[in-house]
Amino acid sequence: MRGALRAGIAIYNDGYYHAAHDAWEDHWLGLEAGTDDERLLHGLIQFTAAVYHARNRNWEGAVGLAESAGEYLEGLPDTYRNVAVAPVREFLATLGTDPEVLERRRPLTLEYEGQALSLERLDVEATLVAAGILAEELGFEEAVLEQGVEYARSDLSAGNETSQFLALVVDFVREPERRALIVDRLEAHVERRQTREADVEGLFDPS
Repeated sequence: MRGALRAGIAIYNDGYYHAAHDAWEDHWLGLEAGTDDERLLHGLIQFTAAVYHARNRNWEGAVGLAESAGEYLEGLPDTYRNVAVAPVREFLATLGTDPEVLERRRPLTLEYEGQALSLERLDVEATLVAAGILAEELGFEEAVLEQGVEYARSDLSAGNETSQFLALVVDFVREPERRALIVDRLEAHVERRQTREADVEGLFDPS
């Protein structure tokens, strides 16, 4: 959960309000309803949706989501799973009564372990989670990023911390101005790896 939680927070803090929930949704769907973890993720998902609707001037949608998000987060500790929950509840209360507040100021920044996480400050696991989400949100070829992430994980499991796949995926997440170029390079590396794998496939099978 930690990697997904951190990834979604950083994606949100970098302004991708709609995409942030994708980091949390699969994990949230697997949790038992009403547990603290489920309420945290459910509340955060609805919080980001409320922000998204308010920024798009869907005031009624923003108010409804702000109210329900606040209900999910109600009763959780002020800090839970290292997330600063209290400021989120306070912001939701404001948004629920004044959805146009986002016309006048930026949305709340989410904090994790007392810090405002950004994409540049994510650890490796959260970065790998964020890569595919950003690819989908920004219209890049998702299959390329997904395969790059798979190869990066495989290389890490094999002890290869200098993996070219890992370096390119990390750069894709952290360097927005170079993303198109990085995807082109990653695609070339993926194709070469797939070709090598195809060349050896079946070589040792009985004829």
